[in-house]
Amino acid sequence: MEKFTIARADDEEVRRVDKRFPKRVFRQGADPDPRFSLANERTFLAWIRTSLALVAAGVALEALDVPIDPRFRVAAAAVFVALGLLAAVQSWVGWVRTEAAMRAGRSLPGPAIGAVIAVGLVVAVVLVVIGSFL
Repeated sequence: MEKFTIARADDEEVRRVDKRFPKRVFRQGADPDPRFSLANERTFLAWIRTSLALVAAGVALEALDVPIDPRFRVAAAAVFVALGLLAAVQSWVGWVRTEAAMRAGRSLPGPAIGAVIAVGLVVAVVLVVIGSFL
């Protein structure tokens, strides 16, 4: 059942259908306090910034003349780019899961793949350190 509002324009009823995306999130439950939805959006944007930084780190390792063994440099760059892509996925999945939980009145979920990103970041840094000593 779609939400809609009715407004009068020159004694004529006008229906506006709720067109928010994604429908599977917004068609269930009630709208939470806007402060919480805005905080959820800020978290989404923070994950996007993290994603961009990780991809930039991978590109920088390849684009700049960094004194690291080429095999380790390529491996670390690939890990950084892959982590950046995972962080972008986490931003969307996290936003959807948190918004749905708030609308349903459930407890808020934790990051779905935050631990994977943390371990991957450690691996990438270790690759850079080892490659710089070879």
